[in-house]
Amino acid sequence: MTDKLAADEAHRGALWRHAGWRAVTAAFALNGFLFGCWAARVPGFKEAFSLEPATLGLLLLALAGGAITSFPFAGGLTERLGAERMTMLCAAIYCPALVGLAVAPTVFLLGVALFIFGAMHGAMDVAMNGWAAKVESRMHRSTMSIFHAMFSLGAGLGAASGYAAIRLGLEPLGHFALAAIIGGAIAFRAMVPARGAAPPRGQEGAASHGIFVLPSGRLVLVGLIAFASAMGEGAMADWSAVFLENFDRVSEAEAALGFSAFSATMVLTRLSGGFVIQRLGPVRAARVSGLIAFGGLSIVMFSGGLAVALIGFAMIGIGYAVLMPLAFSRAANDPDTAPGPAIAGVAMVGYSGLLLGPPVVGFVAQLTGLRVSFGLLALLAIAAALLAPVLRVEPAQITRRQREDQGKAS
Repeated sequence: MTDKLAADEAHRGALWRHAGWRAVTAAFALNGFLFGCWAARVPGFKEAFSLEPATLGLLLLALAGGAITSFPFAGGLTERLGAERMTMLCAAIYCPALVGLAVAPTVFLLGVALFIFGAMHGAMDVAMNGWAAKVESRMHRSTMSIFHAMFSLGAGLGAASGYAAIRLGLEPLGHFALAAIIGGAIAFRAMVPARGAAPPRGQEGAASHGIFVLPSGRLVLVGLIAFASAMGEGAMADWSAVFLENFDRVSEAEAALGFSAFSATMVLTRLSGGFVIQRLGPVRAARVSGLIAFGGLSIVMFSGGLAVALIGFAMIGIGYAVLMPLAFSRAANDPDTAPGPAIAGVAMVGYSGLLLGPPVVGFVAQLTGLRVSFGLLALLAIAAALLAPVLRVEPAQITRRQREDQGKAS
């Protein structure tokens, strides 16, 4: 018994020795990398097509619309095909979809290409989170936050590749083609060896579902936790610099430090999030995270100078870091819904916050000021803390789903 426990501990501690862990890490990094490549070249597309701000906004809405539209379909397909196969299928389309953006000849076709690009981004997100949850279960270790950190790291590398491509004089077509080929090759090198771990068709879920699935029951509340986090994250990306520019003697470069502080602490917290979740449990981790985000937003709201505000933004990054990973882990372990449809439902509710966050903050700011709009985000952070108990899955419920899975397998 002692030898078995020692072997289990060794297995749990060796992340890089686990083929599934390496595969999912590569999938998350690729998903973020391709998205970061596009984000870095948005100003170039704006200039090339002579886009007005409103037209650019509609194009970005097409991208977001593609992602949100794909979620319910991706959930059903992930259940039928398996998370591993679905992830690699989406990645195989997502890579050339990036290149498709660069060859679109008109604004309309660029919008179509962005819709497809967004749909593959969203569908892969659902599938790879399902794969990540299975790896978590096999390793008996909370690693979801690390996977999400890899997405952020990949997005940063994609943005950096855009900077390098612009400096080297590469047009978007050359940049995107190189990124798709090199990034895809590296990711598939890690993903393909793990494909044999996919279960037989139809054995991933707790219940049979159609292709199109909507969230229901407690999953809606889990989705609201993800919504609160995603809405805040989207608002920080678009409004943190604008908020800091309102301070006296704060330059444009210094205003950008707000999002930098937020992003840095979010990535660092996600890298260590597994340890925190293991120690606190998902409910307490979510409750503490929501309260930290609330505290950070409160500091930003009432700050009068750059230094204090940066402390607040750093706290917001810490607070939001593990809420989304916790929501996806809970969805994957739902006792009544298969992982694919459950994750898709939570993603559809949660990621709508990324779409709604920036315009809602702007609308409220127009009426009452940015400080009040940040207060709305603070209330959502408190709501996430209050909803934390829905992240708990009772052992009896898990056992019931396992029995159902065994019955389907036989």
